[in-house]
Amino acid sequence: MNNELPRALGAKALGIKTEKTTADHNTLSESQPSAEALWTKAPSPCGGVRTRSASMTTLDRPSGKIDLYWIPLGADGSGFVRLNGRIYEGIKARLEHRRPLALFHTALQVHVPDGRFVVETMWPSPGRGVASRGVVVEGPVFNRRIARLRTFRYEVRRWRSGVLADAEMAAGGPRTVSTELEQAHRLLELTAFIPALTWGRDELQTGEMWNSNSVIAWLLARSGLSVGAIRPPEGGRAPGWAAGLAIARNSPLGSALPMRVRPEKAAG
Repeated sequence: MNNELPRALGAKALGIKTEKTTADHNTLSESQPSAEALWTKAPSPCGGVRTRSASMTTLDRPSGKIDLYWIPLGADGSGFVRLNGRIYEGIKARLEHRRPLALFHTALQVHVPDGRFVVETMWPSPGRGVASRGVVVEGPVFNRRIARLRTFRYEVRRWRSGVLADAEMAAGGPRTVSTELEQAHRLLELTAFIPALTWGRDELQTGEMWNSNSVIAWLLARSGLSVGAIRPPEGGRAPGWAAGLAIARNSPLGSALPMRVRPEKAAG
């Protein structure tokens, strides 16, 4: 499959000119629009065009912020999710000869002059109302053949003024990982290029399954943040995080074609 196709499709939707990319993460800044270019020229996800006066000083420059949330798995009160998480972690810990750790689900709130955006991956996809939730990508869960059923689809949201459920349950509250406007804008643009890999499987042989934490890690890494210093709360871990970092580092941008966001009438 042509690796440039998904990028071109996503860029067309956002109105961005694309450039050829490379699998080398170290040269990403040379092979895709720079953060400065995205900020000054690209259309905003919520409409309008970002521009900056040449005489703008550092003090005048608009602010941006990316907040990371470490939410305990099952914090929404779902006993099913919490129980399955404990079973999974118990088995994993035994195989790795360590004690079980608390599991976390990650999400972001991105603040730019255009507004506040919730970036989160949810499974299962509720199906209807994808536009109202800012859904940009859907992907399969466990197996692509059964992804036509919403129970086996996940969705990635870039939700303007959205709701981040259980934000108040996040360990340590929101953790600001960037105050750079360029990085905040780039992250929002990159949501359209997230590889829609199969949740719960390791299709690219990273040593860890792809899931919601992989999406967040991929976005942060591709946005130019120093992700090496980002760690889960003490005594916990985020399954899938390492997979997202590995794929961001080693795979061409948009190397996996995202599933089409389904029309309302076709939602399962």
